[in-house]
Amino acid sequence: MYPIAVLVFALAAAPIPAHAAPPADLVYHNGHVHTVDAQDSVHQALAVRAGRIVHVGADAGALALAGKSTRVIDLQGRMLMPGLVDAHMHPQSGGSRLLDCSLDYARLSVPQFQARIQACLDREPAKEPDRPLVVVNWFQQGMQPDGVSTSAATLAGLRTRRPILVRSSFGHSVLLNARAIALAGIARGTPDPAGGKIVRDAHGHATGLLEDAAQELAMRRLPPLTAAENLAASTAALDAMRRQGITSFLDAWTDVETMTAFRKLQRQGRLSARAHFAPLIDLDKGATPRSAVAALLAQKKRFDQGPTRVRPSMQVRHAKLFMDGVIAAPAFTGAMLEPYLADMGTAGRPDWRPGANRGPADYFPPAALDATLADLANARIDAHIHADGDRAVRASLDAIERLRAGRPGFEMRPALAHAEIVDPADYPRFARLGTTPVVSFQWAKPAPDTVGALRDYLGPARHARVEPQAVLLNAGARVAYGSDWPVDPLNLPFAFKVAVTRRAAPDAGPEFAGRLTSQPGMPRAAVLRAATIDAAYTLRQEKSTGSLEVGKLADLIVLDRNVITVPEDEIANIKVVQTVVGGKVVYEAGDLVRTPQS
Repeated sequence: MYPIAVLVFALAAAPIPAHAAPPADLVYHNGHVHTVDAQDSVHQALAVRAGRIVHVGADAGALALAGKSTRVIDLQGRMLMPGLVDAHMHPQSGGSRLLDCSLDYARLSVPQFQARIQACLDREPAKEPDRPLVVVNWFQQGMQPDGVSTSAATLAGLRTRRPILVRSSFGHSVLLNARAIALAGIARGTPDPAGGKIVRDAHGHATGLLEDAAQELAMRRLPPLTAAENLAASTAALDAMRRQGITSFLDAWTDVETMTAFRKLQRQGRLSARAHFAPLIDLDKGATPRSAVAALLAQKKRFDQGPTRVRPSMQVRHAKLFMDGVIAAPAFTGAMLEPYLADMGTAGRPDWRPGANRGPADYFPPAALDATLADLANARIDAHIHADGDRAVRASLDAIERLRAGRPGFEMRPALAHAEIVDPADYPRFARLGTTPVVSFQWAKPAPDTVGALRDYLGPARHARVEPQAVLLNAGARVAYGSDWPVDPLNLPFAFKVAVTRRAAPDAGPEFAGRLTSQPGMPRAAVLRAATIDAAYTLRQEKSTGSLEVGKLADLIVLDRNVITVPEDEIANIKVVQTVVGGKVVYEAGDLVRTPQS
């Protein structure tokens, strides 16, 4: 006979028969279950219990797990896939802009621009004369006609005494009226701040346009959002995300107020996506790499909620660094290996030749970048680096290579955000250095910011290389997706369509017809991987989410059509009909139970 203790141990260790397991909470069947596993497997059905996936396979296996309390969903051929992971966005800004005076990214003439802002002023007469008006989602590059300039004079005729700040959707420029210039303390002798530019006229006077870090001269004068306003912005952002199927995100430049608002929502059980935050590392105000990283770690201690679990939570495991601005006109603050071209000819006979502008000096000089990356690595914080121009990309990769050389075998996951233009010599370095390009697919189309002035100022050879998303993928890079919302509207199906086709929307206008350059588009399966498992990798979450596999968290979405099989231009019209995070339905469209479109 065995001792009683041995028998008890043996019984406890024995597997529970399948028929004794509790029923599933959710069962999906009769669908196209695109798993995004290592083989991109496709199955019929999936089951969820206690927030985790317990079955992926045939209908019979999933239906066998259903009980009286199980919600059983007949997908009727619809697509079920992992929840989307947005590896670079600005949710608090996006949510706040949903509540602000917005120009809605529209291509506007100067009279239309003025009329839209005047309408906002007219709706708020009680805020005269001192409450600043912040105008958002200004598509600066799309002003009509092409090349039209804007300045404080553009705002001078508006019927108001209020300070006005018009923020470019790209996030790198702000336009002020005369009163806002005065309140910002900007005079003829005010120096450009490090990493920024006060645009001036021929006489040295500020025109009202501030670039990059110079924006802070005006933005710091704004009254801070109240706690209630921050909470409203976070709430609006989460609502927008779940409607798009986003189940995890990285806030790629956060602050304490934002994390405080999201923490309150999390404690209330209202956090409907897994939230990751990257505080800014900025050495422009006297900080050292060590003190800046120490400040980040203090925020991590305050807000990080530990390992990923079923219920959505917050993590602070990333740091945001800026190496440059943007390559788009009229800023041209992207750091370039070779100069932007300048027109040395006349209006009738342009003559584009190399000019003097290579963009700004690197925002992090090599020694400062090396020290910062080393301190981040020691703290187990992953660097998320804004690098738009080819010189910024190379400087970042050089620093990552030096760091890896000094720490052979050390595991870190740096990311370069945007990488809109990359020198061909650097294409293979992303894979070799284990560095993820986090790109915004929707930028790879003909548009005012990617053709026209940009083509002239880069020249044909460099312009042919802009938005090298598939090129980097083909060079072996792990490409991840980041919407950069609210730089653009939050519209992931449109972004996926552009990734595949490199074409604009049909109504964009004849000047934007056709493809952006001769570069290939991305395969559809690779697009989905970039927005699921590969984006999850950048968040160190790929073992828990990013694919539909038994044991993983049940972060998933149902689409009304199949991304893999619909005509490529119809990808933009796909709708999310259900979003599930940790097994909990956080969004559902009314047509989930109706017959899907053919």
